Amino acid sequence: MIETALYLIPVPLSEGPLTRVLPAENVAVVSEIKHFVVENVRSARRFLKKCDPGIDIDTLSFSELNRHTDPAEIATFLAPLEAGNPMGVISEAGCPAVADPGADVVAIAQRRGFRVVPLVGPSSILMGLMASGFNGQSFAFEGYLPIDAQDRAKRLRELQHRVMHENQTQIFIETPYRNDALLAELCRILPPKMRLCVATDITGQGERIVSRSIGQWANGGIKLGKVPTIFLLYK
Repeated sequence: MIETALYLIPVPLSEGPLTRVLPAENVAVVSEIKHFVVENVRSARRFLKKCDPGIDIDTLSFSELNRHTDPAEIATFLAPLEAGNPMGVISEAGCPAVADPGADVVAIAQRRGFRVVPLVGPSSILMGLMASGFNGQSFAFEGYLPIDAQDRAKRLRELQHRVMHENQTQIFIETPYRNDALLAELCRILPPKMRLCVATDITGQGERIVSRSIGQWANGGIKLGKVPTIFLLYK
């Protein structure tokens, strides 16, 4: 029996065998939890069924936490934990509560003194950084850049300043269908000698993690397509 706690359950970043990216202990923990806070119920149910094909999904309870959730409701999601039951948090991909709305329920659990247990699993942020060759001692994850073109250009110049003056790797993501537009914008705004790592489909069959200068990217004629991608900048 697992102890009463809020378990943060990573989800694979791409399709493929769970055993490639998740330890067996995760599956064992998942099989004992009946109450979950999830970003998307449909994808969470699919993930749980992949963990344990024999699991009875209909016996499980799900609270959905995403950008549509009323903040006033979040505290009520922990009712099973308060009653002494272990709970799990599942995002759509990667590690929950990292660049993920699950952080809100984790914050409440911490304030209330509940034990929070992060399980081992893939993080595109760390895996991209590991493979980039960039500074892993000082780095910042910026999430999504502003949508407005002027605001985005301003933010990119701020990130450039941090790279050059603070020696800090800058990491950000984009909605997959905007990948190629963002790459073109990076090549237009940033200096040719600045280095850019583009990491696509991490842990997937099409995984490609390449670090080049902006000038090389501009001349490469590369098309990223609509594949989950993370971008890293360094000097």
